[in-house]
Amino acid sequence: MNLPNKITLTRIFMIPVFVAVFYCGYLSKWCFLASAIVFLLAAATDALDGYIARSRNLVTNFGKFLDPIADKVLVSTALIVILTIPTAFQVVLYGSLGIVAAGVCVSLILARELIVSGFRIIAAGRNLILAADKFGKIKTVTQDLAIALILVAMTFVGTRAGGILSVIGQVLLAVSTLLTVISGVHYLVKNKAVLKDEEPPKEEEAGE
Repeated sequence: MNLPNKITLTRIFMIPVFVAVFYCGYLSKWCFLASAIVFLLAAATDALDGYIARSRNLVTNFGKFLDPIADKVLVSTALIVILTIPTAFQVVLYGSLGIVAAGVCVSLILARELIVSGFRIIAAGRNLILAADKFGKIKTVTQDLAIALILVAMTFVGTRAGGILSVIGQVLLAVSTLLTVISGVHYLVKNKAVLKDEEPPKEEEAGE
């Protein structure tokens, strides 16, 4: 296993660490800030492993498969645990509607990732490896920023700074959701040939 793949695995191993630190927020709000740092460090490994793989010509099919999976698991886990302590979504003027909006955004994001993952399974069954495109990377960065800001906002909930960070984080979450849906449609359309049924082999004509 090469270095980029090891870094990708490190990102996956950091996910339970993130969850543990996040739920320590019940003991101290500063743990939300610490979890934001852990999350950003894990997210940063995405750019690092990609850079090393390309610069050293270490791109592998395993890496193309594992890297987007690691991103999806990290982001999905963060969004789900945040919804279990939705304080950051309650500090804005529209109150509980913030939680509803966040729930809709998270549902759309998870639905998109499940659909794309199913698409990749079909492609794998046909011995095709579909790497993430640049459009998908943009939505991932936007999601990461939204999650980080919301985590920081949870640290300062009840303060003016916390309210401002919460609003910015929720706006970014909405933008990232839109980008997620658009990138998902773009990904499916771009690789629509994967869904085409393979033509059965033609039978040999009699006498040949």
